[in-house]
Amino acid sequence: MSFFAAIIIGGISGWLAGKIMGSAHGVIINIILGLLGGAFGGWLGGLIGLDNPKKSWIGRIVISVAGACALIAIARFLF
Repeated sequence: MSFFAAIIIGGISGWLAGKIMGSAHGVIINIILGLLGGAFGGWLGGLIGLDNPKKSWIGRIVISVAGACALIAIARFLF
């Protein structure tokens, strides 16, 4: 995946996670949450046995949103 595609997917995923979790952050934070969420979601998906759902744009966005929501929930719990 290209760098720009990762930024676009990260931005969309972070924005969706912010809407789902009620988090009001800026665009840069949303992109970072989406990118980290994609990595975190992919890692978690591998642990529970998902067979690489990151093969399509929709799969990447779903995993990134789930991972970003998990990161928001963890951050809320810790802070």
